[in-house]
Amino acid sequence: MLSRPISLHGRYYLFPLITVTITVTVTVTVTVTVTVTITVTVTVTVTVTPLMEHIFTFALLAKLVILLVLLPRSPSPSKRFFPILLDSLEEEFRLRMADDGKLFREEFNSLPCGFGRGTFEEASREENKDKNRYPNILPYCFTLLHLLFPECPLKSLSLFAGPKPETVADFWRMVWEQKSATIVMLTNTRERKEEKCCQYWPDQGCWQYGCVRVAVEDVTVLVDYTVRKFCVQYVNGCRAPRLVTQLHFTSWPDFGVPLSPIGMLKFLKKVRSVNPAHAGPIIVHCSAGVGRTGTFIVIDAMMDMMHAEGRVDVFGFVTRIRNQRCQLVQTDMQYSFIYQALLEHYLYGDTELDISSLEGHLHRLHSTHIHMDRVGLEEEFRKLTNVRIMKENMRTGNLPANMRKNRVLQIIPYDFNRVILSVKRGQEFTDYINASFIDGYRQKDYFIATQGPLAHTVQDFWRMVWEWKCHSIVILTELKEREQEKCVPYWPAEGSASFGEYSVELKRDTLCETFSLRDLLLTSLPEKQSRLVRHFHFHGWPEVGIPSDGKGMIDLIAAVQRQQQQSGNHPIVVHCSAGAGRTGTFIALSNILERVKAEGLLDVFQTVKSLRNQRPHMVQTVEQYDFCYKVVQDFVDIFSDYYSLLNTADVLLILLFGDRVGWKHFF
Repeated sequence: MLSRPISLHGRYYLFPLITVTITVTVTVTVTVTVTVTITVTVTVTVTVTPLMEHIFTFALLAKLVILLVLLPRSPSPSKRFFPILLDSLEEEFRLRMADDGKLFREEFNSLPCGFGRGTFEEASREENKDKNRYPNILPYCFTLLHLLFPECPLKSLSLFAGPKPETVADFWRMVWEQKSATIVMLTNTRERKEEKCCQYWPDQGCWQYGCVRVAVEDVTVLVDYTVRKFCVQYVNGCRAPRLVTQLHFTSWPDFGVPLSPIGMLKFLKKVRSVNPAHAGPIIVHCSAGVGRTGTFIVIDAMMDMMHAEGRVDVFGFVTRIRNQRCQLVQTDMQYSFIYQALLEHYLYGDTELDISSLEGHLHRLHSTHIHMDRVGLEEEFRKLTNVRIMKENMRTGNLPANMRKNRVLQIIPYDFNRVILSVKRGQEFTDYINASFIDGYRQKDYFIATQGPLAHTVQDFWRMVWEWKCHSIVILTELKEREQEKCVPYWPAEGSASFGEYSVELKRDTLCETFSLRDLLLTSLPEKQSRLVRHFHFHGWPEVGIPSDGKGMIDLIAAVQRQQQQSGNHPIVVHCSAGAGRTGTFIALSNILERVKAEGLLDVFQTVKSLRNQRPHMVQTVEQYDFCYKVVQDFVDIFSDYYSLLNTADVLLILLFGDRVGWKHFF
């Protein structure tokens, strides 16, 4: 007989710390020529610890009553997962990913929960209960961070949990007393309409939290994370203020893990670069302080192990840190994401460049290797073929009703970021257009990459422009090239034209040096409302190859950015014919040049790789890839010409405030 359970939740029983002896007697009667009776007695001893759930399922099969016991997750004595040498990392990752990640789940489920060591006595005290965001995730006493209270006995605060309103003052006091200069935040304040962490900083100006005053010095918003700089000062006493940097990763989805580890690896590099050598510990938190926090810590530690020992030991490291805080790395998806990030770093390394090293890097890329007849640029581009085309995520575009809407059958948008149109009443399959949302340098879904409209998709094209409030369209192809249709004319040569429920009127057509600039008045006939759309038609791309120089593309990107600043940051529609090669090149260059201006850094390889994770075949040829480098070099040369003409005051400005100010100031 089983001991009394504490509570019952459907099929789940929660038990206190007990030892249970289960005796099962099975009688089987088999009639052939004789009757044989077999009695089997099985005694099973199970140790059940607090918060562990056991599933007891009764099944009746062929008059046999069987009691099935699912034991708590714990490491098997016979199961050991050894460190992995870097040469074997890719193969081991593929083995674990097979069968829908079966081996990853097996390895993850072999981890100790971490409940067996230490107590939660301090965190469970009545005066501290309200400081715990989740009552079942508490810090062990032996790893608990104690805050200093000169005026009263020590009180405790659980580390790594997202602050609650009643713990914000304690949080900032912890930052001050531990002399921390860096805060890493891995959750948004609200997710799925649920508070995950209260906003413990002011949006602007200055605010006081308990005995600590926090003033916002600077905020930089990027596509995957936001950097906030705070001036922090202890109000009791004459102590000098300190600079504290918060790095807030904003690209972790509500469910699961990021689609690609690229953003997380960039974020981790930024964290390492901003934390001063003399500072106290880096404070890392998500909401509960175990899942995303643990994932971040393990990736960071294993990257160090990679470089120091030439191997990784994810299983061993997670086992050890769970002895310091229970449940770190909470799901098998987070566990496999760690391996994915480590493999990404191992295969591609750090491809980021300072702008001052660009010329040398280009020289190496265009030099032939001594031991192999392959140009470095081709080898770098070849690595992009490792980006897997996720055909399983192209279901909508491959539906029979939608196939005819695709200009090129190899370039179909992924379901997770396709542009969705409103469904027409009474008509199925009317929400599809071959178009993908693409991230910009600072903003998610900043671009819409699409194909040149077909004759039967022009109405859908204008419906997309209207419904997503787009004010800028960039076209990078002529309507015909080498006697082949690349795009149907979806705007009037003069006057106005109707396309289903929309009319388009040409208000202005101006020819610039390398592109035409058109102002189109788009009107929704059912809504009787109009909107001005600016149309940038680039003529500098030849029918074969790439543009002869980068200046025309630089001018085009600058004109589009100026239009965006005036019209608001709604998505920019970019298309060529298939919506991948030239389209990807334009978007890549927009993001690369924006980063060069803001940070003086570039990463052509990871920029293109990120685009290919969002739409297949973006930047289609090695010539287009090389063109990205060429345009950046032309941009730098233009800046150098400006730099040589600066007056003394401008030079002093850059010397005093850094080269980054120079980029921002003159472009």
